Amino acid sequence: MLKIENLQIGFATPNGISPALKSVSLEIGRGETLAIVGESGSGKSVTALAITRLLPTPPAVYQSGSIMFEGRDLLAASDAELRKVRGGKIAYIFQEPSTSLNPVYSIRSQMAEMIQLHRPDVTDINAEIIRWLDAVGIVDPSTRLHDYPHQLSGGMQQRVMIAMALSARPDLLIADEPTTALDVTIQKQILDKLRELQRDLNMAVMLITHNFAIIRGLARHVAVMYRGEIVEYGETEQVLKNPQHPYTKALIACIPRLGDHRHRLPTIDSNF
Repeated sequence: MLKIENLQIGFATPNGISPALKSVSLEIGRGETLAIVGESGSGKSVTALAITRLLPTPPAVYQSGSIMFEGRDLLAASDAELRKVRGGKIAYIFQEPSTSLNPVYSIRSQMAEMIQLHRPDVTDINAEIIRWLDAVGIVDPSTRLHDYPHQLSGGMQQRVMIAMALSARPDLLIADEPTTALDVTIQKQILDKLRELQRDLNMAVMLITHNFAIIRGLARHVAVMYRGEIVEYGETEQVLKNPQHPYTKALIACIPRLGDHRHRLPTIDSNF
């Protein structure tokens, strides 16, 4: 469904182009989950935003490569074509729902806009919104759809974001650190619900995270990013059991374990 080949992106600075992505290549098929793992600044979010050309140009510069989605190169697509893809074919869930949801509009207003834009055939908007809020585990959705974001907990806000993204029935969902701001129990609930809905919709998911501990059982393949490059790529279980790159080994070694009394976490030499 999605195939990125040799994508290179930089950002314009007074001193020239600063590289952000260096020949990134990856692919994901329908119904599959790919995890992209790496530290802050490694290029994960730049990769995600580049897929539908959400990076502002300038300062972003698409230097080379291709982003093929369902047979078309999005780097060569017109603005009108991209508007149909964004939100409809490819939807996003971002890290912090409180900054993604508009505080002055009710949940109903925000979800209705998404459904009307991408699924104009839907006649009963309220019923469709209630159905999706119920699907993500919102209790008493017929009442909560009139709430404003500040009336919901962080976990409920993230569920609303998932409901909003999925209400357009996208082919690909890009979840960029979707549970980082949530406690561990809510993290598991959100990820379990996301996996369940993915199966129901036969939807591809790109899960972006800095946390190796959450991808086991969620993603079939994993790409490890470091300094704008994919340094390791393969089946998740194989990478977890037998990492090859020093950075991957260090990331896995940082996963906390019961009885772990270390005072320092492992690091790597940046000049490997």
